[in-house]
Amino acid sequence: MSTVKVTPMMEQYLRVKEEYPGTLVFFRMGDFFELFFEDAQIAARELQITLTSRNPGAENPVPMCGMPHHAIDEYLRQLLDKGYKVALCDQVEDPKQAKGLVKREVTRVLTPGTVVEDINLDAKGHNFLGALYWDADLGGGLAWVDFSTGVWSGIQTKSESVLWQWLVKMDPRELLLTETQALPKGFEQWQARLSRYPQKSYFDERGARDKLLRAQAVPNLQTLDLDDKPALIRCCGALLTYLELTQKRDLGHLSPFIPLDLSATLLLDEVTERNLELFRTMDGRKGRGTLWQVLDQTQTPMGGRLLETRMHQPFKDLGSILPVQELVAYLHDGDGIREDLRRSLDTVYDLERLCTRIVVNRSTPKDFAALKASMGVLPRLRQALLELESPPPRLAALLRDWDNLDDVHGLLTRALADSLPPVITEGGLFRPGYDAALDELMDLTDHGEAALAGMLDRERAACNIPKLKLGYTKVFGYYFELSRAVAAEPPAHFIRRQTLVNAERYITEELKILEEKLLSASDQRKTREYQLFLALREEVAGHRARFMHMATILAELDFAQGLAHAARKWEWSRPELHDGLEIAIKGGRHPVVEAVQGRSGYIPNDLTLDDSGRVLLITGPNMAGKSTVLRQVALICILAQMGGFVPAAKARLGLCDRIFSRVGASDNLAMGQSTFMVEMTETARILRQAGKRSLVILDEIGRGTSTFDGLSLAWAVAEELVRRQGGIRTLFATHYHELTVLEDRLPGVRNYNIAIKEWKGDIVFLRRMVPGPADRSYGIEVARLAGVPASVVTRAKEILAVLERHAPGGAKRNDFISRQVSLPGLTKAPVSHKQPEEHEVLQALKKLNVNELSPLDALTLLHQWKAMAGLS
Repeated sequence: MSTVKVTPMMEQYLRVKEEYPGTLVFFRMGDFFELFFEDAQIAARELQITLTSRNPGAENPVPMCGMPHHAIDEYLRQLLDKGYKVALCDQVEDPKQAKGLVKREVTRVLTPGTVVEDINLDAKGHNFLGALYWDADLGGGLAWVDFSTGVWSGIQTKSESVLWQWLVKMDPRELLLTETQALPKGFEQWQARLSRYPQKSYFDERGARDKLLRAQAVPNLQTLDLDDKPALIRCCGALLTYLELTQKRDLGHLSPFIPLDLSATLLLDEVTERNLELFRTMDGRKGRGTLWQVLDQTQTPMGGRLLETRMHQPFKDLGSILPVQELVAYLHDGDGIREDLRRSLDTVYDLERLCTRIVVNRSTPKDFAALKASMGVLPRLRQALLELESPPPRLAALLRDWDNLDDVHGLLTRALADSLPPVITEGGLFRPGYDAALDELMDLTDHGEAALAGMLDRERAACNIPKLKLGYTKVFGYYFELSRAVAAEPPAHFIRRQTLVNAERYITEELKILEEKLLSASDQRKTREYQLFLALREEVAGHRARFMHMATILAELDFAQGLAHAARKWEWSRPELHDGLEIAIKGGRHPVVEAVQGRSGYIPNDLTLDDSGRVLLITGPNMAGKSTVLRQVALICILAQMGGFVPAAKARLGLCDRIFSRVGASDNLAMGQSTFMVEMTETARILRQAGKRSLVILDEIGRGTSTFDGLSLAWAVAEELVRRQGGIRTLFATHYHELTVLEDRLPGVRNYNIAIKEWKGDIVFLRRMVPGPADRSYGIEVARLAGVPASVVTRAKEILAVLERHAPGGAKRNDFISRQVSLPGLTKAPVSHKQPEEHEVLQALKKLNVNELSPLDALTLLHQWKAMAGLS
């Protein structure tokens, strides 16, 4: 770019571009935003718009593309969704008044993690910007902020692995790191979301403390519970620095920072959330097949985001769960109450994001209309809730804290017109009577001709000149015209302006003043409306804390009714929760499977975890439903600890502090990890972190290695879970039937199996879990059902028959297979394609003359051959 001869305007552009490397610069030129050089090439490719060039006939034409300034929102959305950052370089002075080059400045930097416009956001999902810092001495910190709502939080930990686990769990759209922070193996896919900055300017602890105190307006960090969290402080400082540089304004709209209290929530690591398919299916898809799709019956964006938070972080103590459960039960039983509440909430817009846009000056007139409509619902909703009989304590508490925001609603009702324009600068924002000066300007622009006609009528009557005319020219403006006969004695206040052959033209002071008002009224009206809009915005923005308070109340109501509506829709029941360890479920179902295939097609199951059986070994063939049973128990516990009902006829549940899940086989080839490595990594995490109040879900441990290795590992894992702290509550599904002997050898182990019925040579999956071990695996029958060719199935049955007849024991069976004896077709020809050498038993048999063999000799030979074949 430096070899290109540039104009002063292009020099201005290049200076801006140098200040914002790695950012697409949208450069305002009149009514268009233009991009140049590489930025233009990127934008043209990503947006599928025409790439042109500046000075196309020159030796080095400059690539460029652009779009009208009023139509950039959709283009910005596409670029942000693709992970690009955009700097808006706008004209900051009126081109009409500019002397020379119009002054331009970057007024805002848009990034994926800092957008506030609805077009770029998932209404019911958070949009986090994250910052992570790790130091072996200080520990690690991870902070995240949803700039669109102002909510932020974070954690500090001494474990680097925990830090990265929480990063995956919170899933920020952008992540800030120091220049030297290495990504762990397997996190290469995060490169596209990363922004690296110097530690001294972004992650400096002293600077971070100062920024926090200023942004949060607190005297010390103890107020924010941050004084003993140095790594987390650095992360907060990085977030504030980044937001100040990109948003070009103060950050007063951020809510008080609240560190996440890990001791108050049921911990679900990112592996468990993935395995249980809370938000995405195992193949990464959203929607159908996830718990979220079944559970989300909320009516407002705030309620949806609270549901997302509660699914990530269910409660852990009865004191937090029971008030929510009581409210959910009240709304579940009161169908009429719940439906009325749903109808009211359905008319409430996103209060959090609406007031954020107003505070950060990114609002449109329609944001104010939505805010006014939402506030109009509050008095009616409160009155309806006050009239309810015997409301639960939590609902009563919410009503005591209720704020109708009547004064703000009244202000917007008095101020705003019924139909608002899409943008501020078009006028038509305010209602007549709101501002006297604006009313006069509105009257002039809307009724200017009538004012002129009224003045003409008054002059005709006052001067007794019925034929007085009113006219207008671009040169002289408005005038009164008198014929030559009348003009000989004009009224005294008439001022001659122009003489014609047959007439004289005059003006008056009143006409001159009215003309000036009429000619400037349109511009003055827009200016006055803009001033009033700014004042109104400041007034409304000052009530942000009240809006956020009501958004919290409405979110909790919506969250509760959503759980109640889901429970009523899917016929769930209220669980009994206690502080013990027993888990007893009668008629339990998997909420997602049931929703997909229907209630009639799902077989409920009973299950009990208590002192007599803390570890349940579940056997049965593939496809029988072992994994489904495992998952449904974990999901039932999660739903209960959110305060909701559960898919079971009856459930008595001891609270969990953590739920671990190792379900299904999956590779992570990008990390260089096989299925077995992933399995062992997840198993290791469980064994290191599971405690007495944990619930562990294990499926097919040891399947990715040899039979003996896998069996040994599964056996040792089961023993460890039984041994630890009197037995950790565990559901252990396995295909190793040998493990079923543990029921007789270890206290606290019980066998269950998924029942199978054989009918006329076929197998029927009963999908019901019953006590006791499975009698066999039925693998060949499952293969047949899966469509394996009949010849393969038949041959497998023949081989299985030989194996079961000759080698019932595990060790003998393995040795038997390795020697490949008496199984025609199993012997593999060597690469040379030579005929394989006959076994010594076969050679001896060919040489034998049976006619010369006595019974004693025959018996002796049989013993010898058995030894030669390795079968003795």
